[in-house]
Amino acid sequence: MLAKLAYRLVTEVSPRLTIKAAHLWAYKGARAVAAYKRRVRRGELFPPFLFLALTDACNLRCRGCWIAADGPPRVLPEEDVDAVIAAGKKQRSYFYTLLGGEPMMYPKLWNVVRRHRDCYFPIITNGLFLDNENVGRIRAAGNVTPLVSIDGFEAANDDRRGRGVFREATDGLARLKKENILFGVATTVTGKNIDEVVADDYVRTMIDRGAMYLWYYVYRPVGTDPAPQYCVERGQMIELRRRLLELRRRHPIILIDTYWNAAGEAVCPAALGLGFHIGPGGGIEPCPPLSFACQTIRDNDRDLFKTINQSEFLRGFQDFVNRRTRGCVILERPQELVEYLRGAAAEDTSGRDALAELAAGVPRASHHLPGEEIPEDYWVYRILKKQLFFGMGGYG
Repeated sequence: MLAKLAYRLVTEVSPRLTIKAAHLWAYKGARAVAAYKRRVRRGELFPPFLFLALTDACNLRCRGCWIAADGPPRVLPEEDVDAVIAAGKKQRSYFYTLLGGEPMMYPKLWNVVRRHRDCYFPIITNGLFLDNENVGRIRAAGNVTPLVSIDGFEAANDDRRGRGVFREATDGLARLKKENILFGVATTVTGKNIDEVVADDYVRTMIDRGAMYLWYYVYRPVGTDPAPQYCVERGQMIELRRRLLELRRRHPIILIDTYWNAAGEAVCPAALGLGFHIGPGGGIEPCPPLSFACQTIRDNDRDLFKTINQSEFLRGFQDFVNRRTRGCVILERPQELVEYLRGAAAEDTSGRDALAELAAGVPRASHHLPGEEIPEDYWVYRILKKQLFFGMGGYG
């Protein structure tokens, strides 16, 4: 598979973009994780990467989305984005996932990308703004990898995301492929689509459409339309893990999961301090679907390292999770999580009543599978998970 993947990279992706990714993503990512591990040994808290929600504006209304649908959209000011990235660079963090809402609705998106050419930006997008102009901007920038959200074939995808979305998103993939851009597909695994999206046919289809990596995310019932019928059950979670390992050996594409380390043990990136989420209002939140914060990026005269390192809320969240599970407390312990958030006096930054939504939840299975762990059995992924960073490691 390695030889076939290398052939795909050489023949399907612009050499300039491959070199950029190798330097900014792999090399600098490894250095970021090394710096993070040194901070951990010193008892310091600052992640090797950050999620930046540039806006909560979005042209879709997907089921189970944590973005508020009502009211005027919030936008993270351009100067705040620059300040976050500048603070991260001081800690050797050069990897910033841009999301929303829909990040391509952020009016200053390309200004940010151009100003920080020494950083790498995965952009999580629904794909409906991948017209010729934006695809050209992505190719010209070189430090961007689009991650297009597609949740199965047309029927399964549009059941959750809306009629016609699959066709428009895959039209965007075709434009990316035509311009030899390095891009991936982000697939949310649900209890309804799991058999489809972790099957050989789906993976082969995404390869044929030009994706170099496929990033799997497990559904969480959040937002004003939590749709719990999409949740993944424990048996399905075990099957997901098993199939991922099998697919990795069969297909020339990188299959990314953020859920298990090389030993097959569950991972919560926020509980390890590997990554936090900056909301469109500037709040520093544990992760994208958990919109609660006690600090903002503007505290301490914008000294982001000081704010995160001294955050009792973020450190307390780590302790709260680690005393209960290696998995996801949103799924496993929603009521206990509500009590923690209340005790921490965390602000609900969602624009909804996220606390009431959590309180109405019931315990569900997550990727924490004690006694049924399945270790990585492919040496390539064992090395990647131990040596690189979020999505491909930082867990060793």
